[in-house]
Amino acid sequence: AEMTDGFIAYAAARATQAEALAAAVTRLTGAVTASAAAGRLSGPGPVFVGIGASLAAACAPVWALRSRGVHSWRLGAGDHPLPFPASAHPVVGVSQSGRSAETLAVLDSVDPALRFAVVNVVPSPIANLASGVLGLGSIPDSYASTIGYTATVAALGLLADAWDGGRIDDGWARLGEVFARTERVLTPQLRALAPLFASATSADFVGTGPAVGSAEASALLFREVARIPSTGMSTRQYLHGSMESAGGGVHVIFGDTRELAVAETLAYSGHRVVLVTSEPVRGGPLLHPVTVPRLPAAQRAIIEILVTQILVEAVAEVRGVEVEEFVFHNSDIKVAAERPGV
Repeated sequence: AEMTDGFIAYAAARATQAEALAAAVTRLTGAVTASAAAGRLSGPGPVFVGIGASLAAACAPVWALRSRGVHSWRLGAGDHPLPFPASAHPVVGVSQSGRSAETLAVLDSVDPALRFAVVNVVPSPIANLASGVLGLGSIPDSYASTIGYTATVAALGLLADAWDGGRIDDGWARLGEVFARTERVLTPQLRALAPLFASATSADFVGTGPAVGSAEASALLFREVARIPSTGMSTRQYLHGSMESAGGGVHVIFGDTRELAVAETLAYSGHRVVLVTSEPVRGGPLLHPVTVPRLPAAQRAIIEILVTQILVEAVAEVRGVEVEEFVFHNSDIKVAAERPGV
């Protein structure tokens, strides 16, 4: 199961994911509860900075914070000029490796007292720079991230629940079990949907507000694992013109309200649709509903990406793509594990 650079194989990471996630949630709940009790999770809301999957992971937690009236944002670490403008908001660098160059650069430009980090690997350059660190536990992950992503969403979701006197939702304690059960129930159905993608020239992933991160992370996985040009966006953005180019691809939609109508409209117009929803929906020749449990935003995001993880593995098989093979290796996106003076 071992791969180079300390990564494990995708299938191996998935096989132990439910168990690893449950263990991570237990560890993280303890760490977040202790931080909250020490008064470290209060005041102006956090600004999460990250890139790739780490940026997607912050979407549902930001939705949860804003739903409680806490000003919080997620920003692409490489998309803003530095130094980062001074403000009272803590800046949370999100990076599974703790080595993302852009995220490190943002934190480096922030007042040391306001630097926080959510990372899998401790010690790491980002963890070393931060005044408050929430570590996932150096969990072995696959190159196209699986458990690293789901555990990151859990860490950020727990942080969002506990921020500024909030209560950690009871559902977190059961999430590992819900994850394992959902995986068991949905795997045969999702594997049977893989042929929909056999000749797809593209894939659109569309999500309601808190599920935009699931759409983004799903598009990333489909590009990495199955090599299908894929786009992730919010339902509202999709409706504002983007769905006009539907055709030749598959549309995967996450949500329970406006998403049902989008799915039906696309299917009625002759397009293949997978609808990931907790609403009861009648399927059709082109409309394939996948039922997920109704959960708070961040917990639901973990189940949504599980759906994609199962599906993309089967799609890669159908298309004859080797999951572990990456085409491009970019040398400037990660810093060395140990930087002098950090």
